[in-house]
Amino acid sequence: MMGFFKHRGEAGGQGAALGHLETQVMDLVWRHGDSNVHDVVRGLERPLAYTTVMTTLDRLYKKGLLERRKEERAFVYTPRISRAEWERKRAGELVAGFLASPATPGELLVSCFVEAVGERNEALLDELERTIRKKRKELERRAKA
Repeated sequence: MMGFFKHRGEAGGQGAALGHLETQVMDLVWRHGDSNVHDVVRGLERPLAYTTVMTTLDRLYKKGLLERRKEERAFVYTPRISRAEWERKRAGELVAGFLASPATPGELLVSCFVEAVGERNEALLDELERTIRKKRKELERRAKA
């Protein structure tokens, strides 16, 4: 899969699962906001080389997940998107990819999803039902326009 954004600063492209270290770094920057390489190195659970973290931050910047600005002699990184936006984008692309597969009928995805949600969270199942009703009304309005 490609990076979250096609090019730095250009929205679009396909979401991609982040590697383990990329996920840890993004979690840290989402929690703490503006961070330089030293901040991230100190915040990680395991000791890593400065250059490893610097390369990881640069990759996340090139994927469009982080913004950076120069402060004195170091870059300071800031999340370009929120954790919720990232998760929403990835979930949407996962479902879209599943539905696009000719080998897997959409009904199977819906059935499995509803079953999983119903087993784990009844309130979320109610929210799903409300969201479906809202989407149907929206589609009806568009069709009439």
